[in-house]
Amino acid sequence: MSDLLLELFSEEIPARMQAQAAADLKKLVTDALVERGLLYEAATSFATPRRLTLHIVGLPPSQPDQREEKKGPRVGAPEAAVAGFLKSAGFSSLDEARIDTDKKGGQFYVAVIEKKGAPTLDVLAEILPAVVKNFPWPKSMRWGAASAEVNPLRWVRPLHAIVATFGPETEEPDIVPFEVGGIKAGNVTYGHRFMAPAAIQVRRFDDYVSKLYDAKVVLDPARRRDIILHDCKDLAFAQGLELVEDEGLLHEVAGLVEWPVVLMGEFDAGFLDIPGEVIRATIRANQKCFVLRDPATGGLANKFLLVSNVLATDGGKAIAAGNGRVVRARLSDALYFWQTDQGPLPDFSASGKPPLDQRLEKLRALNIVFHAKLGTQGERIDRIIALARELAPKVGADPDKAARAAELAKADLVTEVVGEFPETQGLMGRRYAELQGEDAEVAAAIEEHYKPQGPTDRIPNAPVSVAVALADKLDTLVGFWAIDEKPTGSKDPFALRRAALGVIRLILENRLRFALRGTILATHHLVENQFAELNTQREEAGQRVESFVSPVRIADDLLSFFADRLKIDLRDRGARHDLLDAVFALGEDDLVLIVRRIEALDAFLKTEDGTSLLAGYKRAANILKAEEKKDGAGAFEAAPSADLLAEAEEKALFVAMETATAEADAALKAENFEAAMQALSKLRAPVDAFFDKVTVNAENPELRRNRLSLLAHLRRAIHLVADFSKIGG
Repeated sequence: MSDLLLELFSEEIPARMQAQAAADLKKLVTDALVERGLLYEAATSFATPRRLTLHIVGLPPSQPDQREEKKGPRVGAPEAAVAGFLKSAGFSSLDEARIDTDKKGGQFYVAVIEKKGAPTLDVLAEILPAVVKNFPWPKSMRWGAASAEVNPLRWVRPLHAIVATFGPETEEPDIVPFEVGGIKAGNVTYGHRFMAPAAIQVRRFDDYVSKLYDAKVVLDPARRRDIILHDCKDLAFAQGLELVEDEGLLHEVAGLVEWPVVLMGEFDAGFLDIPGEVIRATIRANQKCFVLRDPATGGLANKFLLVSNVLATDGGKAIAAGNGRVVRARLSDALYFWQTDQGPLPDFSASGKPPLDQRLEKLRALNIVFHAKLGTQGERIDRIIALARELAPKVGADPDKAARAAELAKADLVTEVVGEFPETQGLMGRRYAELQGEDAEVAAAIEEHYKPQGPTDRIPNAPVSVAVALADKLDTLVGFWAIDEKPTGSKDPFALRRAALGVIRLILENRLRFALRGTILATHHLVENQFAELNTQREEAGQRVESFVSPVRIADDLLSFFADRLKIDLRDRGARHDLLDAVFALGEDDLVLIVRRIEALDAFLKTEDGTSLLAGYKRAANILKAEEKKDGAGAFEAAPSADLLAEAEEKALFVAMETATAEADAALKAENFEAAMQALSKLRAPVDAFFDKVTVNAENPELRRNRLSLLAHLRRAIHLVADFSKIGG
């Protein structure tokens, strides 16, 4: 067995593209090999800023030989048919064909075509150029004189060299013979751009990795991340500080260097008056540096860690000093923005309102459009205020506080700090609210109303925060549903799936009990009123009047959308999606109750009683379905007559259903779903006995109809807890 080493050496690849590019290289090459019958033992891919590398272990020396039997015409067939057969088989005469006999005694020609597998080296020479030419970079470029050609090579950055060696461990590997864009594959690569730029001749993967390391290149990005994280923690510990870990930044920085060297920089302690989040955003976004925490104070320290790509002769002092100067300049801007935001706005100071309220006035005055069909940010704020006030009692919040938090929630969008660092929106609103003496719950809600922003984000639990967060997300969802701008396929430009999942998590984790449909309709009413005003303005201006989706359709569609999101959430927790369908079919829109029903139903169906009752239900439903086709839908919905119950087993089932239905109904009203399931489990034995002893389709029409009505009654009883027809099994 042989190994393949492939390296594509170029100018710097953007860090955000490296991981996907390495995965794409592995998939494209391995898929092409498997498609040609070449299986392998293992494949790994790597990326550094200047190279993509693929290592495939255990490739056979050649493709497997192929043998194909092609059936031809019957013996004695016309000459044209025989000639066509010979041509397709590549034969010169019928002497090369075999004659077989079919079951009826007829004879026909068979061509046995044996094709010897091509050497893997030749197959690679065919595959690899196509992979390079058609590589799926998000963005690519062409360069040099070759860029004027009809179909020039395109790559993310200029491609300089290709290493492609193939062979067993015990022999000198061959170079895969191919050329792309004037670059011929070989066995020469290059080390670190500054510290070891000389050419390096390599043979196979093991010596490739070791020679690169000697040339100051750490090939594996995971190892570079480990080096950076370990050195950062060591340097911080040596200064009595703690690293503020940042997984996203760690991955990005590891994609910027081939030989990571961690250094410590410093800025003036006076800048610590700026909120820590702003300092972190400044240093992270502009310098790709890590911030440090002082465990003594719990706040940030006036030091930071940067990752250099060179081992400097002065120990990195000049590099750290240069980064420190840039950081100080950035923080000077941030300090100016922070101080400016705390002061009055010249055009709005006459109102005498606090600074954040003046920013809100500015936001309204600017008429910033939220969406062309849904009005301005100011109009949206009015909707969120009204909705937060309405939701407040349902979540246990003070309506006035919820309305105040909703009013100020978007005011920081026009502050200087958020304008420079958009990732601090909400957080800065909270800081400014605290500075002007707003209630602590109101200030917290301004920050937390954006949450959760992902599946791992923290869920607010303070009632005011929950009310505003729900109002913000529901307004977004209902608004875009109203203008028929729903997610399609993988496209979701307005992050509506995330908003729906946020609503679900807010409701479930805070155990909120309210009807979702009614809240959707109330939100729709607010949107519709403003939409009508917009249409009036459009009509007066001679513009096209926009149509609006009906509230019932919006409620139905959105509830279905929530159901789909809830399925994904529950499936991640191990729940069955068919149970969700079974419960949602009841028309329930209290998400907490839905989940509790699903949990109880799941536990019940895992018992012997549950499995048996589901089987009995399926049998009854199938009989009813067949007979309703004959007698018409709803033909057996009338209550069964006790006087027509002839057999002991059907009488027992009737009595058991009356008892079980009453008990289940009472349990459901008390929201005791486990007791409701337990009540239904008592039907197992009488249902089994009924199907064992009673003929449903009796010759007597009255008996037949009554027994079918009894089964319909059973179906209704079981549907009290869930629509069992939606359950698999």
